[in-house]
Amino acid sequence: MDNFKVRPFFEHGRQNILGLLFCLFLFCMGFVIHGNIGVYFNLSGFVIVMGGTFGATLISYKMDRLIILVRVLIASYTREMRSPDDIVEILVDLSVKQRLQGILSLQRDEGETTIVFLRQAIGFVVDGYSQAQIRESLNSEMFFFRMRREESCRVLQTMAEVAPAFGLVGSVVGLIGMLAGVGDSAVIMSMVPIALTSTLYGIVLANFFFLPFAANIRERTAQELMLHKIITEGVVAIAGDLHPRMLERKLKSFLTPSARTGELISLERIRQRFEIREQGEKQ
Repeated sequence: MDNFKVRPFFEHGRQNILGLLFCLFLFCMGFVIHGNIGVYFNLSGFVIVMGGTFGATLISYKMDRLIILVRVLIASYTREMRSPDDIVEILVDLSVKQRLQGILSLQRDEGETTIVFLRQAIGFVVDGYSQAQIRESLNSEMFFFRMRREESCRVLQTMAEVAPAFGLVGSVVGLIGMLAGVGDSAVIMSMVPIALTSTLYGIVLANFFFLPFAANIRERTAQELMLHKIITEGVVAIAGDLHPRMLERKLKSFLTPSARTGELISLERIRQRFEIREQGEKQ
């Protein structure tokens, strides 16, 4: 499967990255235009919001769940997925190879593919599982995959809910300090930044980080489940010995109209990819 090279992450996300940088520039400019940006930084307010948010999260969830969340976030922003048309092409080629060389010829591809779900699915075909067994097993895998991702989204949702609340806590702390320092202008002025910046930090963390992170995980999960569905239908069809042309038409229904152009089945390309020699050629 190595012939299908995954396009670099930056190439795929170039528009998102440029848009994010532009929006960050506008966001920061809003702080700079009317004064010194330094007035928006307050260590006490930041510590109250961050400490309270992560403390509440640790009370709500186990550390293992938080570690999994970090891994999922890193993977979602650094690991590129195969495109649906690449998956369809792989499955159609495997279907043709099965007809040319038999079902056991897929065993080598089982070890070569970098897609864990596809490798598992091909393994079921090689092991002789029935179509119903393959579908049931892969559907179970998809169900629990979705459950695990939803749990990660719930952690981020919890953090987004408590961050503004702890921003309010910081504001209350600042107000209490101001009331305690009535008559002393120095004390009052030192507590005003805590009261105001804490609310700011809570809102920014919730709406600029935690909620967008959760949305990114949900979006990526939906894309991965689409690939899993394509793989499931394709592998079940291969196990049922569906004709490659019919398989191609079936799997192309998952693609957008713009991605359905051209024919995936090319005998010459398949021979080169799977190193299939023509009859009479020296071994």
